[in-house]
Amino acid sequence: MSKIAVFPGSFDPITRGHESVILRALPLFDTIVLAIGENLEKSGYFPLEKRINWLKKIFAGEPRIRVVSYSGLTIDFCRQTGANFILRGLRTAADFDFERGIGLMNRSMMPDLETVFLLSAPEYSALSSSIVREIHRNGGDIRQFVPEGISP
Repeated sequence: MSKIAVFPGSFDPITRGHESVILRALPLFDTIVLAIGENLEKSGYFPLEKRINWLKKIFAGEPRIRVVSYSGLTIDFCRQTGANFILRGLRTAADFDFERGIGLMNRSMMPDLETVFLLSAPEYSALSSSIVREIHRNGGDIRQFVPEGISP
């Protein structure tokens, strides 16, 4: 059986922390699906198409990475794609507490789905998309926080 992981997120924008987790997870899985969740009740800061294009550009040289958007429950998306793992990055203990609860609920609804946590690299533990958005919103330079090739 192929090891397929879904890494769900808004990637609004993708950060160097996301990139690090994805690249470090590649040896663990046959395929990683970067799944941009669409929340119909709120719009992203950066347009969805721009976020999709950024991810495709960053990982263009890696055939084991797919980029898609989805709506609805992540476990339903995992079923549709044949994924047996959800990949999540952890920066802090608060992230763990939050993600643990979601992982347990997902597992109760889909028992054969495992959530795999990777710790962020120490240099990215304070980095979040919301902080990067705030810097950008206020005219700051975000290039050091996002992967090369991202031009907001």
